[in-house]
Amino acid sequence: MSDLRLEEFASDLHQEVLAKAGIDAESAGETNQPLREEAFTEYVIGLLAEHNEADGVEMAYHEALSVGSMPAAKLNAWSLSGDGATADLFVTLYHGTGGVEEVGVPETRRHFKLLRGFLRRALEEFHRKVEESCPAFQVMQQIHEAKDSLTTVRLFFITDGVVRSLELDEEQFPGVEVRYVVWDLDKLSRLRVGYREVIELDFVNDYDGAIPCLDKKDPTGEYRTLLAYFPAALLARIYGEHGQRLLEKNVRCFLGKGKGVNKGMQKTLKEEPHRFLAYNNGLCCTAAEIRMSSGKLEWLKDFQIVNGGQTTASIYHALKKEKVDIGQVVVQVKLTVLTDPAKIMEIVPRISKYANSQNKVNGADLAANGPFHHALEQLSRTVWAHPASGLERGTHWYYERARGSYADDKAQQGGAAQKRRWETENPKQQKFTKTDLAKFEHAWLGMPHLVCLGAEKNFYKLAERMEDNGEPVVDQNYFKRAVAKAILWRTAEKLFDIPLELDGYRANSVAYAVAWLAEQSKCRINLDWIWDNQRISPALNEALKTVCAAAHEYILDAAPSFGRGNVNEGTKKIECWNGFREKKLSEPKDWRDELANTDFEPATTEDESLAAEWERVRHEFVNDSRTVGELEALTGKSWITSRRREPVYFYAEMSWDKLRGMRNMGLKKIRGLVEIFSAASRN
Repeated sequence: MSDLRLEEFASDLHQEVLAKAGIDAESAGETNQPLREEAFTEYVIGLLAEHNEADGVEMAYHEALSVGSMPAAKLNAWSLSGDGATADLFVTLYHGTGGVEEVGVPETRRHFKLLRGFLRRALEEFHRKVEESCPAFQVMQQIHEAKDSLTTVRLFFITDGVVRSLELDEEQFPGVEVRYVVWDLDKLSRLRVGYREVIELDFVNDYDGAIPCLDKKDPTGEYRTLLAYFPAALLARIYGEHGQRLLEKNVRCFLGKGKGVNKGMQKTLKEEPHRFLAYNNGLCCTAAEIRMSSGKLEWLKDFQIVNGGQTTASIYHALKKEKVDIGQVVVQVKLTVLTDPAKIMEIVPRISKYANSQNKVNGADLAANGPFHHALEQLSRTVWAHPASGLERGTHWYYERARGSYADDKAQQGGAAQKRRWETENPKQQKFTKTDLAKFEHAWLGMPHLVCLGAEKNFYKLAERMEDNGEPVVDQNYFKRAVAKAILWRTAEKLFDIPLELDGYRANSVAYAVAWLAEQSKCRINLDWIWDNQRISPALNEALKTVCAAAHEYILDAAPSFGRGNVNEGTKKIECWNGFREKKLSEPKDWRDELANTDFEPATTEDESLAAEWERVRHEFVNDSRTVGELEALTGKSWITSRRREPVYFYAEMSWDKLRGMRNMGLKKIRGLVEIFSAASRN
């Protein structure tokens, strides 16, 4: 990437961080450095998760000086895999200048040394000397408890500078393989535009020789398929070298050795390894290019396991941690080589979807590309918010369904003038992502404890709810009210910083505060008014300020008792939220006078949407002696011919449940009736 492009990315990244931290660019200065470092870390973690370079990462800031023989330590975020075999530790160096800063070797080494210091503290049970309320306590404790199964620790150094040299002392720990990973401005810029390092496997030169296989070409020339048997030891070695990057096109990572099928695989590997081939379904894999010779696979490029990640990880776990002899174990592999790169995004997800049957694939695994998110994205490009002061036109609230699309859309605008105009119409502070949306929705629906799980886990919970209950009907009303919730949330964030000047647990406090107000109002805070005015009212602002302060105080005092002494863990418990939701606060009362007459809790399915509309309109017609046919003539809409002579009140007296229970009245027919009543109520 050219220096100019890197400078543009640095500037964009700086603005992303300020927006995520809720800081205005004009007043940023050097203030709120811890908050900005946290926002930068969250942004990078999200980017890495989007590209499968990290998974299940949680924020957990800790910094400590050396104590006796214990070295200094710093941690910004961490994760532990489901089987306890892999831990990822993150440390951040954030300059926050918006420019291209250089990071020298001493600084890089120092930050890796701080991460090693934290790892050493965790492995040597130093958590017993740490306050249980400290976020690091839980991290150290869980890593220490997993040390017998821990095989690999990845140390991540993330920075908004450019690391010019990677001459590192890669110190190792007994019994654990430590890998060193740098994500600097240059690598992040390439990752954001979709760059990734593809996996190449040279079986002849790097492994134990070429793999015999059967080769079958598709008659259309679209793909070719190879069938082969891979020694389990070979798969374990490949997985050990490349880890989760093998599963970028899979729908999930390792679920843990205790999960149904995986538990069975472990048992077979230990007790009947010679029968593993008979019992196991094998792997479905893809590659972009291959090299064959005399019926043997010598080399391949962009190797991906789209089904069989559980098998591969189970074999690796059995070999590395259980010390199982897998010399007799072989695994059948179906390798699909796609000859047309343009069809990769069409075919590979289908292979993954249809092949994943050993463990149930939840819709949440595939949620980000669903119709709900596409509809929201489309509305965000076409619906205009009311003009702000000094602007002739309104602005968009930009929903970034795919990470990086905001910067890509801006880059496609042509010259500098067009880019400035586009950015004026799509202000960065009005951009929101799918994980932002999950925060707004769950806080509004009285589930702030889910928000406190962290961005990715909270979004996954939202996706699970949509899978179980159906996706909301995404129309202009839904979009505008989602934006109103965003305005409410972001106003709370600003109040938390100024004028309240509270310290720590901002996201937790804001989630609890918004949820408390939504529940107290029975979801009748006037979201339509907020959308129309692009702000909250002064009365609601004062109430929000009071509740934010109360939530912060409550979280500091009460949350540790729900989280084994840890504040952050405590806020994730519904019992903690139940304690706050029942509190009687002396908040200003004026805001209650502004509540709407009806609630703004969204219907989650078409069925519920129609039910809400039916209950709204039917009461107008309970004494209406006209026929349905007369309403048809009035509204210009048509319904079931055989029911035109029936009186309107016959239906209007029915509750939704009774209407839905009528024989031969499916949802399509009922929809037509609701539409006639709705149209008639407006005439």
